[in-house]
Amino acid sequence: MNDKVLETLEYGKIKEQLTKFLATDRGNEIVGQLTPSASVDQVNQRLAQTTDGADIVRLKGEIPIPKLTEISPYMKRLRIENASLGGTELAQITKLLRAVQVVSDFFADLQEEDVALKVLPQIVNRLTLLPDVTRRMLSSIDDDGRVLDGASSELRAIRKSISATQGNIRSRMGKFIKGSDAKYLSEPIITVRDGRFVLPIKAEYKQRFGGIIHDQSASGQTLYVEPNTVVEMNNQLRRDQLAERAEVRRILGELTNLIRPHRDDLLANMDLIGQLDFVNAKAKLAHQTGSIEPKVSADNVVKLRQARHPLIPRDKVVANDIEIGDQYHAIIVTGPNTGGKTITIKTVGLLELMAQSGLFITANEGSQIGVFDDIFADIGDEQSIEANLSTFSSHMDNIISILNQVSQNSLVLLDELGAGTDPKEGAALAMAIIDAFHKIGCELIATTHYPELKAFAYNRPGIINASMEFDVDTLQPTYRFLLGIPGQSNALNIVSKLGMSKQIVDQARAFTDTENQDINNMIEELTAQTKRAHDEADELNTQLQQAAKLHSELQDKFTKYENQKDRLTEQAKERANQVVEEAKKQADQIIADLHEKQAKVGQVAVKENELIDAKGALNKLETAPNLTRNKVLKKEKTKHDFHPGDDVLVKSYGQQGTLLRRDKNHTWDVQIGILKMQIEESDLEKAAKNTKEKNQYQTHVSRTRSAGMSPTLDLRGHRYEEAMTEVDRYIDSALLAGYPSVTIIHGKGTGALRKGVTEYLKRNPRVKSFGYSAPNSGGDGSTVVKLK
Repeated sequence: MNDKVLETLEYGKIKEQLTKFLATDRGNEIVGQLTPSASVDQVNQRLAQTTDGADIVRLKGEIPIPKLTEISPYMKRLRIENASLGGTELAQITKLLRAVQVVSDFFADLQEEDVALKVLPQIVNRLTLLPDVTRRMLSSIDDDGRVLDGASSELRAIRKSISATQGNIRSRMGKFIKGSDAKYLSEPIITVRDGRFVLPIKAEYKQRFGGIIHDQSASGQTLYVEPNTVVEMNNQLRRDQLAERAEVRRILGELTNLIRPHRDDLLANMDLIGQLDFVNAKAKLAHQTGSIEPKVSADNVVKLRQARHPLIPRDKVVANDIEIGDQYHAIIVTGPNTGGKTITIKTVGLLELMAQSGLFITANEGSQIGVFDDIFADIGDEQSIEANLSTFSSHMDNIISILNQVSQNSLVLLDELGAGTDPKEGAALAMAIIDAFHKIGCELIATTHYPELKAFAYNRPGIINASMEFDVDTLQPTYRFLLGIPGQSNALNIVSKLGMSKQIVDQARAFTDTENQDINNMIEELTAQTKRAHDEADELNTQLQQAAKLHSELQDKFTKYENQKDRLTEQAKERANQVVEEAKKQADQIIADLHEKQAKVGQVAVKENELIDAKGALNKLETAPNLTRNKVLKKEKTKHDFHPGDDVLVKSYGQQGTLLRRDKNHTWDVQIGILKMQIEESDLEKAAKNTKEKNQYQTHVSRTRSAGMSPTLDLRGHRYEEAMTEVDRYIDSALLAGYPSVTIIHGKGTGALRKGVTEYLKRNPRVKSFGYSAPNSGGDGSTVVKLK
């Protein structure tokens, strides 16, 4: 694809939109190198990737890819023998290793959920998992590149010694700050000079303190003195710090050697994660802009349904239907300027560039694109000062260049063809140029304001007229594309509307030849008919959409009704079978008693077949199919006939509440004590009238609920909105379960979840206090919440 058309149609701005959704350096590199493809197979492959990404965005939000820095420079350094990477560099590699594991697990979960994907699993299957290396790196390096205590037992011991020594030094020096010697200090603080703990002492009292002077203030009034009592402890601290530094260097070298054999695998993983990041970006852009996957025509038949220019806001852009490549291969768009002709042909060209790059396009479902070997465009003011060319000459220079490169599989877009010269000659030249492109067999869309081209297009097979609609009443263009109708000359109508003298307008009409007047009248009639057809089509389309929406809602409600009906029926059958089972047991007992009495008393024997017949009749009750008059079923239905104000039992919590209002998707707002919660209708049951029975049932359910509820909520991997909803429900459940405190695990990551949890807990009046977990229990990756 030639670079000039990419610049002319502002393809670079589409790539800028993509970069906003990228998380990795490699993804940015892929977008930077992105160009449209002329291969049908490659275009289909690219679009299939975007389709998979769009399905994931719709179902899961996105593929979980963190921000990743390019690791290629680090891998080059690993080729140097004995070269060692720093903590920050190893941290970036660790992030990649963790991302590979997370992405692999994510797609494994999708496979278990039977989410059908076309091509992305092929990329994921090429990822190389390094579980042992990943575990070692995660336990040794944090996200900031700091070597963790768990990297080695020696490092843990050294740091424990450092911490203890620092505590002893501060404790010893704290006596100077709080004791009688505090008056000799410039400030009651402990500070550090040259890596050693010192006190800021007033210069005139230096004789009162033994020790080593390490520094003095700029004024000379303060001396920074290391007291004799802490000199040896400072020495020990220094020795430990040097030992720590040496151990950290050793560990970094060990970790470097650990990943050195996997250089190629890491580079390949980086590239694959970058590709998935690119797919993520394409899918998110499509979701944001309301774009769709186009069909691909190997014959270059373009059919765009309600196509919109992707760089114009949706609330301002006018959508149009555009077709080319089937019954006609050239469209001549005539009419006055400022009507939207240029935007229309730019829309066609830019959507083609996007689709051939594997991006979804801003159009309606059912749209189709071609796969052109090249797209050429001559659009805008091409005046070249450097080449000393006029606008006309510059345009002609571009068109000559296009004619020398174009093929029958190309798309050509020409704006204001033949403009900038004598109208007669310009029109003749425009017709000759159109004929030349038409003979080559390429697809051509050209705009012009020359009226002579209207008849030219009408008389040529494979060429069709088109225009942009203009509202004479408002004197404003509507920017609607009218295929098959040439542009109408509105000059006389416009000046008449503006108040020009009728005598002047009539004289101007008299100067216009009869043929032109007839053509204008015909165009006016065609335009009016087309407008009526468009308006009726729009109205029918609106009605169809409303009908489809209503049908979808009714289908959804019917499905839910069927599911609920079957569930209630099954519950009623189970209850009925329980009753029958009890009756059978009683019948068996009666039969046994009869046999026993018969044996003891010696009465006339009860006929065995009569007993068996009676028992068989009881057995038939268990599988009786007709439950229309079954009292158990009626009772179950009554339990689920809900109305606002009803007292209900929330089965999962074992608590009573009052129904407030019904929400969508079969959920109710329920007031439970001081809490208002959203509860699924299936989890509700009308409260029993007998208080005693009601309390017994509540006690039983509550015991089951609290026993199964975890005191820990893990939000890692959740999206922000989903996580906040989960926190709200969890705190309510914990309060009902009577937990004095719970732990919420949000991870460190970007900090968004941690901040969201903190803001929520501040607002909740039922939270007594909260704070981060202890360092050995997750630190600021989890929050402990105490409840009132």
